[in-house]
Amino acid sequence: MTKEFYELGEIPPLGEVPKKMIAQVVRPDRFGPPIRAFQQEVVDIPEIRPDECLVYVMSAGVNYNNVWAALGVPIDVTKARPKDPFFPDTTGFHVGGSDASGVIWKVGSAVKNVKVGDEVVIHCGMWSQSEPLVQSGEDPMYSPSFRIWGYETNWGSFAQFTRVQAHQCLPKPKNLTWEAASAYMLVGATAYRMLHGWPEHKVREGDVVLVWGASGGLGSMAIQIVKAAGGIPVAVVGGDDKVDFCKKLGAKGVINRKLFNHWGMLPHWKDTEKYNQWLSGARAFGKALWEAVGEKKSPRIVFEHPGEDTVPTSAFVCDTGGMIVICAGTSGYNATIDLRYHWMRQKRFQGSHFANDDQARGLNDLVIDGKVDPCLGEVFDFKETGACHQLMNENKHAAGNMAILVNAGKKGIKNLDEARKA
Repeated sequence: MTKEFYELGEIPPLGEVPKKMIAQVVRPDRFGPPIRAFQQEVVDIPEIRPDECLVYVMSAGVNYNNVWAALGVPIDVTKARPKDPFFPDTTGFHVGGSDASGVIWKVGSAVKNVKVGDEVVIHCGMWSQSEPLVQSGEDPMYSPSFRIWGYETNWGSFAQFTRVQAHQCLPKPKNLTWEAASAYMLVGATAYRMLHGWPEHKVREGDVVLVWGASGGLGSMAIQIVKAAGGIPVAVVGGDDKVDFCKKLGAKGVINRKLFNHWGMLPHWKDTEKYNQWLSGARAFGKALWEAVGEKKSPRIVFEHPGEDTVPTSAFVCDTGGMIVICAGTSGYNATIDLRYHWMRQKRFQGSHFANDDQARGLNDLVIDGKVDPCLGEVFDFKETGACHQLMNENKHAAGNMAILVNAGKKGIKNLDEARKA
């Protein structure tokens, strides 16, 4: 007889699905600091659709999107879901988590790429297979049905079981622990698309690539992806204590942004005094960049995500014919650039958002081949889900990526058999 639910780490017989599960839940009436917004509850296990899988979660990765979900800003993630034309959800709560490693526990009737018992990592891109753009063979990232699983949809990885589309599942690297395997996919695949997804500006051997926020999750992945392609990564960090970390990952040089004070929106070009002050700072930063490279060679690609504070400088130092590629705006959304340097030197400003299946697979292959390390910084227990998101919200987390143990029980376990014995 199937049990009502299992305790964390109490592994059911393979393929047996209980009725309920333990989850970290965010509800609208407790939006606010993550340490309070996340609460452990027992909830029903969702039914899967024909193209979906139920995955037994061993470990979950931590990303900033569920800091936003906990805070309830910039949006209430639960509010629009009942009317979502592709993935309606009427639960009224949010189970977050957009990175995971685990075991396929149940498959839908149309699933052919994975089977029960497969050990997998999960990428967070999901879309409707019946949507016309997807069916036409276009990049599904441009489909109106595209969603980030575990943020824009419910039933993410902060629970004993998660519901995902089968195409999201990729082979777990056998040499990695569950926690390491859960930590890299969202940031890694995002960085991979930024650096390999725009054909004219795909990173090439010898390309200088300027990487902002290089000691964080995105930046640590970017350094390694550039290095694997034969490029020359130059890291930007917020303190000298992060220099060695970036160099060990393969950065040619590291720049401490705290040595400069010209950050923020570009002064108006008619305000000569303030504009010249900014220009002096941007030129000094460019000189530091050349020193980091070892020659007067500007970046063909600038890997952006801070946004408002740094885009003016990124646009200035980017090489003629180069690209600034951006996936976020952690310092603000009003990006300003001097268009004279942009059009005269024929630069490209490219937006980028997560990755498609091929790009996620490309990143995963680099991890399997040992060319990209997950850069696992801290590992937390399931009960600390709110606490670790609070650290991220306050920018007090360690360099690299974070993970939360779910059913794995303890650190260092690599497969289901080991987890059963533990």
